[in-house]
Amino acid sequence: MADTVFRRVLIKLSGEVLAGEKGFGIDTKAISKISEEIRDIYELGIQLALVIGGGNIFRGVLGTAEGLDRASGDYMGMLATVINSLALQNAFENRNIPTRVLSAIEMHQVAEPYIRRRAIRHLEKKRVVIFAGGTGNPYFSSDTAAALRAMEIGAEAILKATKVDGVYDSDPLLNKEAVKFDRLTYLEYLNKNCKVIDSTAISLCMDNHLPVFIFNLTVPNNIKRVLLGNQVGTIIEG
Repeated sequence: MADTVFRRVLIKLSGEVLAGEKGFGIDTKAISKISEEIRDIYELGIQLALVIGGGNIFRGVLGTAEGLDRASGDYMGMLATVINSLALQNAFENRNIPTRVLSAIEMHQVAEPYIRRRAIRHLEKKRVVIFAGGTGNPYFSSDTAAALRAMEIGAEAILKATKVDGVYDSDPLLNKEAVKFDRLTYLEYLNKNCKVIDSTAISLCMDNHLPVFIFNLTVPNNIKRVLLGNQVGTIIEG
């Protein structure tokens, strides 16, 4: 078994990665690829927790821009994360990865209620834990939920897996001369007003000295490379 630099981590997945080439909803090919990657790192013996966004189904901020009440839009987005979590759970268990979904919004028929000690116990029993329903409160993103849950379970790092390969000084899709940062401090990230992970989440990580790794999930084995200590994407730390 390879030596890893972390014992327990939380992986934050953007909801958009589940959409794959479809651009919306859940693409079975995309979710199959993700579950294969998770199986590879699960076999390393690392305790894994996940938070998945809901942007592939509904994004509360966009709903607000179109006249929807902000709180209602955020709750709709939280429910979208439950749908994504159940899809991930099904894909993981099809690959013999024991998985539990814990939701901040109670819905006993489909998920366990979020209880911190229960989540930690699942991790200790080598079950992958998926945190659904955000923080359970409007006005907080799934990034913030990831930071909060990571600190509650004693995770040693947050791995933010997206469709971009790190943090740039400008939008690389619009500026071919954009420069990627290999490493940033929390304050540098906040001062540059970067948008890859929201400022509330970064502030929580800064207050609790929790490193954040931002990298491209579409590149095969990137999650494993981070866990083995390779330089991948951008590291945000003190």
